Amino acid sequence: MPTRCSSAALWTGRKTATLPWGKEDAGAPVTKDKNTFMSQDTRALPEKSLQRSAKVVYILEKKHSRAATGFLKLLADKNSELFRKYALFSPSDHRVPRIYVPLKDCPQDFVTRPKDYANTLFICRIVDWKEDSNFALGQLAKSLGQAGEIEPETEGILTEYGVDFSDFSSEVLECLPQDLPWTIPPEEFSKRRDLRKDCVFTIDPSTARDLDDALSCKPVADGNFEVGVHIADVSYFVPEGSSLDKVAAERATSVYLVQKVVPMLPRLLCEELCSLNPMTDKLTFSVIWTLTPKGKILSEWFGQTVIRSCTKLSYEHAQSMIEGPTRKIPEEELPTVSPEHTSEEVHRAVLNLHRIAKELRQQRFVDGALRLDQLKLAFTLDHKTGLPQGCHVYEYRDSNKLVEEFMLLANMAVARKIHCTFPEQALLRRHPPPQTKMLNDLVEFCGQMGLPMDFSSAGALNKSLMETFGDDKYSLARKEVLTNMCSRPMQMALYFCSGVLQDQAQFRHYALNVPLYTHFTSPIRRFADVLVHRLLAATLGYGELPDVEPDALQKQADHCNDRRMASKRVQELSTSLFFAILVKESGPLESEAMVMGVLSQAFDVLVLRYGVQKRIYCNALPLQSYHFQKVGKKPELTLVWEPEDAEQGPAQQVRPGGGAAFPERHWVPVHPTLGEPPPASWAHSPGLPSWAPPTPGSRLYPARPAAAPRHHSLGLASWQHLPSPESPTLGRGSGLCPPP
Repeated sequence: MPTRCSSAALWTGRKTATLPWGKEDAGAPVTKDKNTFMSQDTRALPEKSLQRSAKVVYILEKKHSRAATGFLKLLADKNSELFRKYALFSPSDHRVPRIYVPLKDCPQDFVTRPKDYANTLFICRIVDWKEDSNFALGQLAKSLGQAGEIEPETEGILTEYGVDFSDFSSEVLECLPQDLPWTIPPEEFSKRRDLRKDCVFTIDPSTARDLDDALSCKPVADGNFEVGVHIADVSYFVPEGSSLDKVAAERATSVYLVQKVVPMLPRLLCEELCSLNPMTDKLTFSVIWTLTPKGKILSEWFGQTVIRSCTKLSYEHAQSMIEGPTRKIPEEELPTVSPEHTSEEVHRAVLNLHRIAKELRQQRFVDGALRLDQLKLAFTLDHKTGLPQGCHVYEYRDSNKLVEEFMLLANMAVARKIHCTFPEQALLRRHPPPQTKMLNDLVEFCGQMGLPMDFSSAGALNKSLMETFGDDKYSLARKEVLTNMCSRPMQMALYFCSGVLQDQAQFRHYALNVPLYTHFTSPIRRFADVLVHRLLAATLGYGELPDVEPDALQKQADHCNDRRMASKRVQELSTSLFFAILVKESGPLESEAMVMGVLSQAFDVLVLRYGVQKRIYCNALPLQSYHFQKVGKKPELTLVWEPEDAEQGPAQQVRPGGGAAFPERHWVPVHPTLGEPPPASWAHSPGLPSWAPPTPGSRLYPARPAAAPRHHSLGLASWQHLPSPESPTLGRGSGLCPPP
């Protein structure tokens, strides 16, 4: 039976396989060495010391685009036969092989003027890779433009990760309502619960245009509250089996870049017909609860509705209401509110939702949920040039938490509903426990460092993190380091069909610590949510059960998982690109960093202000000497710096491994050449959170200690921008991790 290749290895299927046997080591890299099997008897070796090996024999499905961005140059040997036929394409990503490209695909004057193209970014697609060659064969697809410029780099990123950013075809656009402005057909009002007179409003980023969720909250006579989550009824406009449905299923998700969005659906739907814009009638799918002030659910209702949002609040608007509960906010500080409602009414609703959300949140963590907050960069852009003018770490505040709690509540409620009705065909979302080997390594490391961490469950880990940060001036820095470390063993959450997994224990969501979960609240930007809407409609008798078998639904779930991973990666690359350009334009940026860990010849730091992780190699520093040792089980690296002048003695620094109690100061300038890939040794392990790649051309300059303050270049080394993990409110600036 052919071995299924991992998506990380699908350039040609030559290097890596996910093994059908084994546990923690499945998916380990497999080299092309013919002497794969060890000559010694491995039966006597301990299980953890064995390196499993396999050979890829067949590729069942090609998931990678085979496209790469990079640079063209002439072959070095001018006398070879190859020189007269091919140019050499060097991919920016060192994990991709170098590629021979026919000269006929290259610009006409490339052979005579190769230096003119030294900084030109190209796209090349691999068409073949012979087993006996270190070089692939490819076709030059396109010249993107100058490396280091935003649009060429962005197009290269999108192409590499197979993001469809083309215009929607006329066939797809014909599926949309043609008579504009569109109004809700009269018969829909008789089928739906009319909530247009209720005080319903949206809370989103100030720049958001695809508003797919709204909230409502009104007191009832017994002191409880009727709370509603109202989600755009996208499935109404996307008929199953239509051309629009097929292209949405293929795209599977909107892709959020720093400067723009690549939408899953045509903008007429995303920004007008489906978007819950204020003071217009909109079709929605609602979950409405009767809740006590403590957040206990007394009753629950699901159904199709019509709403009329009375205002569009930003997170800043909602936050000002939360922070000033008794303050009358001037009208000029708030968006327009429809005449049927008042800003005071909206303010009261926000405060009531906030109080209930705090109770829900507290109870979630009592029940064993885990939250790993990580830094997320936000940029301010020049309106004329589009270049970044500045950046800051996005602040996740009470207004974000308010929305998140009710989105989680709705997603969990819908998961229970559709699984109860269709136990074999529910599209759900699971989050597996951390990877065993990596978790064991982390447990051992924390033990060596004297960190009292409990990894027995998600809730125990969350409690440990809350108690281990300390309360000194470096407590926040320590929190970031520990959060980063604890995120590494975490696996990604996955969509799946309930009829395919036999063991219901595997349905669980580790981070949320709930038995059933799904995505219902963002159908404008996630196709999985559209599928869930159709299932919920069938559950409630609004329509027929989608004509899809469990295996076919699982295949669609797999595709949604793949595209979500690609979207996340693209988002991280976009952030890295803009940060590199910002630093290049702004000059060196000084920031504190904390030591995360030490190796025999290097140490890792986390640059706190930007969420940047960096490995610093000792041989790139102006050191007189360095020495690594273990004090007990604790690793320790001693750096002896060269003196600034002959009269000074050498300055010594001792770096303990992991979360050092002192920060180090660093300069972070950017090398002029963008598009620099990670070193060949850098790899992403399948199943891990998808760390962002090294920012192009980045360098760090660590300061010498006080006795010798001069700065020196480290030379090339990779750094990583920490991920912006998915959440129910991704695109809103949420930082929930591990992903729900």
